[in-house]
Amino acid sequence: MSDAAQPTAAEVRAAAEAVKTALDRHLAAVEGRTGDDDTGVYEAFNALAAAAEAYDELLYDHYDEVTPFEIPGADDGLPPYAGPAEPHALSVLIRRDYAVAEPRRLVAQARRVADLDHDEDGPRGTAAALGVLFGEYEPDEIASRHKEFGLEEGDSTLWVTAAGAPPEPGEWLAAPFEQADPERIVCRFDISSVFDDDEDEDEAAEDDEGDRDAEGDAAAAAGAGGGGNAGR
Repeated sequence: MSDAAQPTAAEVRAAAEAVKTALDRHLAAVEGRTGDDDTGVYEAFNALAAAAEAYDELLYDHYDEVTPFEIPGADDGLPPYAGPAEPHALSVLIRRDYAVAEPRRLVAQARRVADLDHDEDGPRGTAAALGVLFGEYEPDEIASRHKEFGLEEGDSTLWVTAAGAPPEPGEWLAAPFEQADPERIVCRFDISSVFDDDEDEDEAAEDDEGDRDAEGDAAAAAGAGGGGNAGR
């Protein structure tokens, strides 16, 4: 950011005052809560989060300093929630990816389940057998028994979205995932090996830093010891 675009000290101070005001309003809303779905508490929470985020940004831009606040939703890339304050319907959207680690095991399990299905006579092809397999078990059971089926877990995500009213029966069945509005997401949970890789990199960096510190301490100790021997 250029110097001309940087916020002034007065703007940073005003943002800090806005956080204080938002804190007072949030506390008052919590103290006067009328129920679990009190919209006043929800609105005060969002106002406090917005004020804290604005202050954090201005503080960093002007003073190159940060706050200890963690703004909910700031790292997930989702827009602010704009759905109904009191949802009357929820949609749970789940996607789980799997790699076929052991094709023979998967096909064998599919054919075994297909053989137990007596709806049709005669042998089934692999695709038809897989259809029977994944129709027989619920998604959560597939997730818990994926190794038994020769599968290896990949990324997964779960979105909970809110709506003002339940959709009409059959309304979204033709395209079940196209109506997911990011502004109506109440919460989201993602699982990926990418996150594990990031943690491993952070731990490796900390270990490297620790090793360098230890090497520096050892070198300093050796230097101190060498000086003492020279004196004697």
